Amino acid sequence: MKTFSIAILGCGTVGSGVAKILLDMGSVLSERSAHPIELRKIVDLSPKKSSEKYNIPLSLFCGGGKDLTSEEASRYISEIINDKDIDLVVETIGGTGDYLLSVILDALKSKKHVVTANKALLAERGSVIFQTAKENGMTLGYEASVCGAIPIIKSIRESFTGDEVQEISGIMNGTSNYILSKMELEGIDFKSALKMAQKAGYAEADPTLDISGGDAAHKLAILIRLAFGKEIEYNDLMKEGIQNIEKEDIEFANEMNTSIKLICYAKKVEGSVIASVKPMMVKRDNLLSRVHGATNCVELINKYSGRHYFMGAGAGGPETASSIVADIVFTARYGVSVDESRQTQRLELVDTDHFEFPYNITFSTADRPGVTGLVTTAIGAQKINIDTVSHNRHNRKEAVFSVATMPCTMQQIKDAVATIRKDSPELLTEEPKAIPILQ
Repeated sequence: MKTFSIAILGCGTVGSGVAKILLDMGSVLSERSAHPIELRKIVDLSPKKSSEKYNIPLSLFCGGGKDLTSEEASRYISEIINDKDIDLVVETIGGTGDYLLSVILDALKSKKHVVTANKALLAERGSVIFQTAKENGMTLGYEASVCGAIPIIKSIRESFTGDEVQEISGIMNGTSNYILSKMELEGIDFKSALKMAQKAGYAEADPTLDISGGDAAHKLAILIRLAFGKEIEYNDLMKEGIQNIEKEDIEFANEMNTSIKLICYAKKVEGSVIASVKPMMVKRDNLLSRVHGATNCVELINKYSGRHYFMGAGAGGPETASSIVADIVFTARYGVSVDESRQTQRLELVDTDHFEFPYNITFSTADRPGVTGLVTTAIGAQKINIDTVSHNRHNRKEAVFSVATMPCTMQQIKDAVATIRKDSPELLTEEPKAIPILQ
């Protein structure tokens, strides 16, 4: 029986986790895949450091265990791509540059399967990768690219091929969810919650990609392609982070029996797709509102089978590595290209300003009589039905209150604010904040 040979490019937290699982569970994985699975080679710039830190045999590293220059590592990678005995390449280097893209494309063209957790590369430059895999009859495994150990990719690609995904909503970034959970449950501000996340290891020293919505948007772009068969430009995807969420927003959310979450949202609309990543107030009868800490949760609404939730660890070395190994075992067992089963086409995203949602709009105004009436009149003039109006919170010379609307468009809200500024130029002390409400 032919041995299924594997090479790993990059031996950091995730790559080392893959190596450990392959070494620790070798016989079990070989039985599950119906082929002997062998880890043959690892390319890493600091082999000795990685070997000692993760307890991986130094003999597996290219270069005889000495540190490698970038040029040397590149040469070993080329040797792996040209090695006919290597069946599958695991990419855990990370990044979206031209060199890494060429490595993956060359591996596929050399009739090697590829497994990666690189959500940024797939979201921003995935079209050519998927196409190259298809043209060469190779499997591209990418379960680990979206929500770590949660099997959302396989569920959409395999379990729901007899159905049609119509709507996606989910919490796909653990760092942001941890921060928002701390703000809600402990009553602290954003900066304090961010420091706690960094201390706990959930946030990087530079947390920009997580708190800006960029990381979550990478995952949503991948799911849109898979679930809807729609190629979208990542840069066109509307992204709004959590860095402007304040304690008052959390308090207003509590009054409305909601929780603020960073939500990835996508829905089919008349043959096209509306999608965004932004903070939303999630109603408490929606499971997403009760997902706390660094946990991820994805909700799918299907045409025939209805609502499904997928929840679990969305990140972490062992969790991500386990998803990569699952792709390895699947590929070793079946050894064929897995067609995405949906013909993809490139479409423009629907402008989110023209899509209807209920909103909660927070106003900071001069503290004077009749303020609430002026604001609600302007909102009503745009044919927006008002659900509730909160009590005013007086802060020095300001009044802060929120207006919850029935479904309307963001453009209607913008027009109402423009009317307020025109009719009462000194009324608004800050730009109103509109947060969608997810039922």
